[in-house]
Amino acid sequence: MAENRKYEVDPVTGSPIHPYTWDGIGELETPPPRWWVLTYAVCVLFAIAWWVAYPAWPYIAGYTKGVLGYSTRADVAEQLAAAKAAQAPMNDKLAKLDYAAIAADPELMTFATAGGKALFGENCAQCHGSGAAGNVGYPNLLDDDWLWGGDYATLEATIMHGVRSTVDADTRQSQMPAFGKDGILTREQVDDVAAYVLSLAGTAPADAAAAEKGKAVFADNCVACHGDAGQGLRDFGAPKLTDSIWLYSGDPKAVAAQIWNPRHGVMPAWAGRLDPLAIKKLVIYVHGLGGGE
Repeated sequence: MAENRKYEVDPVTGSPIHPYTWDGIGELETPPPRWWVLTYAVCVLFAIAWWVAYPAWPYIAGYTKGVLGYSTRADVAEQLAAAKAAQAPMNDKLAKLDYAAIAADPELMTFATAGGKALFGENCAQCHGSGAAGNVGYPNLLDDDWLWGGDYATLEATIMHGVRSTVDADTRQSQMPAFGKDGILTREQVDDVAAYVLSLAGTAPADAAAAEKGKAVFADNCVACHGDAGQGLRDFGAPKLTDSIWLYSGDPKAVAAQIWNPRHGVMPAWAGRLDPLAIKKLVIYVHGLGGGE
């Protein structure tokens, strides 16, 4: 418990000890150093001067503007306007030319690619990754395995209208039937055709007999979209099955699950969200990632 006693002097520092102690521990009544007091006073005065000069205190309908009238928003707006004015000649040129003409102009290609990269980071990297390598369920844009095609015009249509968008009548549409869930195929048939699909991609089937049976199931149910040899058909957005590029996974269970009850991703339609010039820059950037045609 705390107890009252008279001031004592600390024999080491010579400072008085506060009369209130706790468990025999007393507090020295040492005043703060003069330099600390002066520094504190300067900081307080600086804060008051800042509150007066610059925007500082919020209130219900706004905030104090400060006598200098400084605004970070106005500063940023001014910088953006200056950058836009500096880029205007290149942007005007880019807007007027077609893709072939742009590709023939190295300086313009560099400008468009840089702009497209920035736009990709702001709008596309969340799904496709910052390096465009994709992720499970999100396409890798660095290869040449395009569902609808990788030329400039096709990429532009895909970006503008999206994939399975609910707000754009011209969106890309492809729908794989739920062969197992809807009772089109039995579980055994799904497993067999999964084994055959994996064999098309170069994976030796664990059960050769199942893969052979799956070949017949594939011919009856899958060739209409994926082609006779599993090469894919861009008219339907049906993927090529003869390589090791998988949207979800090349694991046998994952392939069988996709046949049984397929997942269908959605890409937004960017027309209306981005202006035509921004979309053109994105097309040029994505085309140049390595898989453009």
